Amino acid sequence: MRVLLNIIWLVLCGFWMALGYLVAGVICCILVVTIPFGLASFRIANYALWPFGRTVVDRRDAGAASCLGNVIWFVFAGLWLALGHVFTGVALCLTIVGIPLGVANFKMIPVSLMPLGKEIVDLP
Repeated sequence: MRVLLNIIWLVLCGFWMALGYLVAGVICCILVVTIPFGLASFRIANYALWPFGRTVVDRRDAGAASCLGNVIWFVFAGLWLALGHVFTGVALCLTIVGIPLGVANFKMIPVSLMPLGKEIVDLP
């Protein structure tokens, strides 16, 4: 079932959401100071391509730098990427087939707002 949902996700919205994260990651990597944000964006882009069967957990070793970085990320990229998830999720929830995909979009909002100090892991 996860594979089927991931394929439908990829066709309907996963590719476009991952593209948004890739653009944000490239912009962050061009500016040398923001490379950690770019790496986080690339991790989320991978998650946005194939989200079913994976989840986001907090890293135990995340500290104050992650908190400060998340504030900066929220202002410059997180809010806009989260709005993309909100609009896509609402559009997908308008159809019965799209409801699980819309819910998955809503579940990605926290990590799009604050990606530093998070880790994407496979579900058992």
